[in-house]
Amino acid sequence: MYFCNMQTLIVQPKDRKELAAVKAALKALGVSFKKKEEVEPYDPEFVAKIERSRQEVKEGKFSSVNEEDLQTFLGLK
Repeated sequence: MYFCNMQTLIVQPKDRKELAAVKAALKALGVSFKKKEEVEPYDPEFVAKIERSRQEVKEGKFSSVNEEDLQTFLGLK
């Protein structure tokens, strides 16, 4: 039996020359790769929450707290 242990590697080339070399090496080895944007998109539910929050701020639906009142506002006092 043959088991393949798949792993994700994070490669951080310091410049375009290194990036080109890494891509060429991976292609030559037949290793598939993706750009980070393709690997980790934001969760759509998270994005929707952020958009709702931005809209609420535009509509004035938010609380403002002075620094000296922050502990009381958070229930720490």
